[in-house]
Amino acid sequence: MTAQDSAPAKASPIPQPEAAEAARERATGWRVIQRVAPYLWPEGQDWVKYRVVAALVMLVLAKLVAVSTPFFYKGAVDALGGEGAGWWLALGAVGLTVAYGIARLMEIGFQELRNVLFTRVGQRALRQLALETFSHIHRLSLRYHITRKTGGLSRIIERGVKGVDFLLRFLLFSIFPLVLQLLMISAVFFWLFDWRYLATVVVTIALYVWFTFRVTEWRVKQRREMNNQDMDANQKAIDSLLNFETVKYFNAEGMEARRYDAAMQKYETAAVQTNYSLAFLNFGQALLITTGLVIVMVLAAMGVQSGDLTVGDFVMVNAYMIQITMPLNFLGTVYREIRQALVDMGDMFELLDQPADVQDKPGARALEVRGGEVVLDDVRFGYTPERPILKGVSLRVPPGKSVAIVGPSGSGKSTIGRLLFRFYDVSGGAIRIDGQDLRDVTQDSLHAAIGVVPQDTVLFNDTIAYNIAYGREGATRAEVEAAAKAARIHDFILSLPEGYDTAVGERGLKLSGGEKQRVGIARTLLKDPAILLLDEATSALDTQTEQDIQDSLRRAGQGRTVLMIAHRLSTVVEADRIVVLEAGEIVEDGTHDSLLAKGGRYAAMWARQRAEADGD
Repeated sequence: MTAQDSAPAKASPIPQPEAAEAARERATGWRVIQRVAPYLWPEGQDWVKYRVVAALVMLVLAKLVAVSTPFFYKGAVDALGGEGAGWWLALGAVGLTVAYGIARLMEIGFQELRNVLFTRVGQRALRQLALETFSHIHRLSLRYHITRKTGGLSRIIERGVKGVDFLLRFLLFSIFPLVLQLLMISAVFFWLFDWRYLATVVVTIALYVWFTFRVTEWRVKQRREMNNQDMDANQKAIDSLLNFETVKYFNAEGMEARRYDAAMQKYETAAVQTNYSLAFLNFGQALLITTGLVIVMVLAAMGVQSGDLTVGDFVMVNAYMIQITMPLNFLGTVYREIRQALVDMGDMFELLDQPADVQDKPGARALEVRGGEVVLDDVRFGYTPERPILKGVSLRVPPGKSVAIVGPSGSGKSTIGRLLFRFYDVSGGAIRIDGQDLRDVTQDSLHAAIGVVPQDTVLFNDTIAYNIAYGREGATRAEVEAAAKAARIHDFILSLPEGYDTAVGERGLKLSGGEKQRVGIARTLLKDPAILLLDEATSALDTQTEQDIQDSLRRAGQGRTVLMIAHRLSTVVEADRIVVLEAGEIVEDGTHDSLLAKGGRYAAMWARQRAEADGD
């Protein structure tokens, strides 16, 4: 290999895109640190500030004791050899050794006291940030959640919170004390020895830091790729397990295993490259540190041979070099982890900066439900501008009445339900409840006024009692049982060995479809909303179960404004008004009998479904 071949990479200029990316990452890292700082120094919480200051005082005291410790070590060695100043000899080797031990113990004591003082501050910051992230995710719109992968989202949160914990501890209690200790030792070398010792230490540290930062910046890209592959593999695993039954139905265990293994293979490749670069970094750091250590120790050995230094001085120099090399070795690890923590935290703060599509207006008032009238006034909406779904829908649901919206798939039925609950805002027109535009009221008050029974009721992996009680926080067991009785599921629950304490399994898989729907109805009844939205609540059930559930739904709708979204027309026969929606427009409306008499779209749909039912 020629000398030109072995020239370092820095000989060639960094391509502009990489330089721009590096600058962007540094700016992002600084912004992340600025975002974290208020958690350490919060306004109006003096106890936190007192603890931070006290912890820093303990840190400084620990470093002062650490830097003074080698003096006792030197004195003990010189006393044993009959060298050194008179007061070293007066204390004696035993006394100096005891003093050395006390100093070591004091250093550890100050460090642990520092940890005790800061632990509550750090844990409080983690709790606040985790809560802020969790709450923000729930505030994000449905549009965001249906485009994100839950497994990847959970990894971003997990890594981000861990990154904050690492940054709070090591940036404050590793980098700062390391710099302080290095400055103290450099001052001791300059004061007790000559400039060569100081120069060697400074050059060694400078080369070590430069090498560590350069290589770590290169490794960050590898770590990010490894994280991406890890996230992808984790998402595939979660997605496969959530769809366990589908995997079984299609005999796809082998395909899922191959798909997961392919993702893990990419992770393996990225992880291997990361470990190779880590070995290179560790060896380079060891080479630089060892070279500096040897040079300083050679200088000290020459000083002892010439009579300028004592054996105790040689031992003291060695002790100081150990104090330098140990934290510097740690610096490599800390910097790598801090750099990675900044990347992870950047992803989390990017998530926190993600704006919600649907937000309360400044000064929005709570919804005042007087009767529960729902009005759609020339409502227009599309999930994308290129594909309009609703094209000027106008509809009035009188207080205490039931209106059904029927139509073929893709006509926009469920979209109306999502707009009513304000998962999205209308593109044109308005939706009003008792004359109040939904965009002018708070989302919390709107959600409290509407109860939803969806097509597929999803339950938490907890007990039946918990899932029903979820309808209203703080509900008593008596209220839970009353709601279950109203939903006609109380007797079934009592027939179970554990009754209301029966676990329903993940997503309620231990219950049948009809049982889940009844739990969902009981949960909605416990909420006691003024407006009830039935979004194809029985379309996934068999005919017999549907008939049983319909009775529960009729009881649930008594005294409430009911908006029914249905594909199966047999579920809306008793509605006060039926609206036929097609291609985002109302094409027919009236009662069941009047629509049949018209012989139009509704009558054709009714005849077709009746024929299908008779065929079954």
